[in-house]
Amino acid sequence: MGGARDVGWVAAGLVLGAGACYCIYRLTRGQQRGSGGRRLRPSLSAEDLTSDSCDDVLNAEQLQKLLYLLESTEDPVIMERALVTLGNNAAFSANQAVIRELGGIPIVGDKINNPNHSIKEKALNALNNLSVNVENQIKIKIYIKQICEDVFSGPLNSAVQLAGLRVLTNMTVTNDHQHMLKSYITDLFQVLLTGNGNTKVQVLKLLLNLSENPAMTEGLLRAQVDSSFLSLYDGHVAKEILLRVLTLFQNINNCLRMEGQLATQPPFSKGSLFFLLYGEECAQKMRALVYHHDVDVKEKALTIIPKF
Repeated sequence: MGGARDVGWVAAGLVLGAGACYCIYRLTRGQQRGSGGRRLRPSLSAEDLTSDSCDDVLNAEQLQKLLYLLESTEDPVIMERALVTLGNNAAFSANQAVIRELGGIPIVGDKINNPNHSIKEKALNALNNLSVNVENQIKIKIYIKQICEDVFSGPLNSAVQLAGLRVLTNMTVTNDHQHMLKSYITDLFQVLLTGNGNTKVQVLKLLLNLSENPAMTEGLLRAQVDSSFLSLYDGHVAKEILLRVLTLFQNINNCLRMEGQLATQPPFSKGSLFFLLYGEECAQKMRALVYHHDVDVKEKALTIIPKF
């Protein structure tokens, strides 16, 4: 590609980086107003994307320019805009495939290593939307270890931590990649116990995915978990958290039953999740929750009580 063409390519991309975010905002707002669906005009120019009348999703050519810009720029502001625009476009299933076919996943994935936390967050948000596509997950799985390291070593309750947890949650909706998190289960429980409400909910979503897979049951039950975990089963805990920790217990019970592993003394060490869930303190909490004021909580507790 010649020098003049390179300059034009980057210039077009700069316009996209600044204007396409507004385009996607207009698109989303229009959909929320029930505007009758989105339109896709493959001939849109960079100038069209910056106009007030823009209500279109970026096409393959425009996405390619945006990816080229993201790969070539060193400007953090432009990088963030490009990542936001790509992330917004990746919310649409058709573009999830297009971005993959254009080689965009490694370009976005490379940005999670950026020392700028805002850029890292935007890259994780884009990967999160891309990870809804099962074929994309095959390419995204190579970033799971790095994402885990960021989630467990970074600032607690940070935007980066939450963005990383959302990616991991999407990546564990199916059983295909759950085994890659086996060595991080104890860390997940640590973040669960120390994080704020939003963090707790996101960790629990991830743990619920793992708890539905019998192949992950032993790893969950062997995890060393602080005894404060049982406080999540207190009646005053927020319903969105309480129902999830009850469902976690219910899923583990179901998996043990499926595997025929409801033995009285499995080889789990003290301090493990197994000893917390199947100990007398937890049994007392389940009996108390049977009288909880919320019917959903009561029903969950009643399904667990027989296991004691």
